[in-house]
Amino acid sequence: MNYFTGTQDYVISQELKDNVNVAIALGRPLLVKGEPGTGKTLLAHSIAKGLGKRLLVWNIKSTTKAQEGLYVYDTVQRLNDARFGDKDVSNIRQYIKLGKLGEAFASDEQVVLLIDEIDKADIEFPNDLLHELDIMNFYIPETGETITAKHRPIVIITSNSEKELPDPFLRRCVFHYIAFPDEELMEKIVRVHFPDIEKKLLRECLKKFYWIRQFDMLRKKPSTSELVDWIQALIVGGVSIKKIEDELPFIGTLLKKKEDIDVVLNSGKTHYAYNSSIRTRDVY
Repeated sequence: MNYFTGTQDYVISQELKDNVNVAIALGRPLLVKGEPGTGKTLLAHSIAKGLGKRLLVWNIKSTTKAQEGLYVYDTVQRLNDARFGDKDVSNIRQYIKLGKLGEAFASDEQVVLLIDEIDKADIEFPNDLLHELDIMNFYIPETGETITAKHRPIVIITSNSEKELPDPFLRRCVFHYIAFPDEELMEKIVRVHFPDIEKKLLRECLKKFYWIRQFDMLRKKPSTSELVDWIQALIVGGVSIKKIEDELPFIGTLLKKKEDIDVVLNSGKTHYAYNSSIRTRDVY
């Protein structure tokens, strides 16, 4: 068995690395939860890259049905061909299109399948996938065919906890919660994106970032991806470390709701005034 050891462009904890390999060894889906922006989706990309496998992505929406992941029978196209085309519409196979799960089963090589944000779908969606994920095959009644997985795909499922997932589904998964990175781990993550970043700039950005995240009343706390965007904006804008200390330049890259910006800026006035008084006393 190939073991996932991580990739240079994705910082991963040993616990998560172990859970990935356990899921692969057991042939179970890996269910990953965590705050938005903690790298749940990127994990699947990293696994595919690290193991040298093709990645299939099934993005789940509120209207997504489990059947769509298996196959779709294009009855509209068949009807149009029957009325206006010159095709042999008796060959139903040409109107069957495999979904992402169907593609994973039919692949000649093992693939990584990402089922992204499963909690967006209807509450019955996870249960509707149980049978196929267990037995690794499904039946197409229109053609009388059974599609059986040539290789069990490595299945990564992400959730933002918008809905509770049913217990029968959870029992069939290996679970991992990606905790929000502490400052030490976050520094490693940022250096993946900005390997040459000045140490003082990075430390000041992290200081401000975690100061903002300490406000419990924020409706949407800034995530890792927003921190990366903020640092990129600061570098491109040539913003000095002194200005970052005294202000919050480009705050709109960190906070995306007016109420949150108001909370931080109003608290910041006191924070900056306090820091300024300390610097003044240090001078005299």
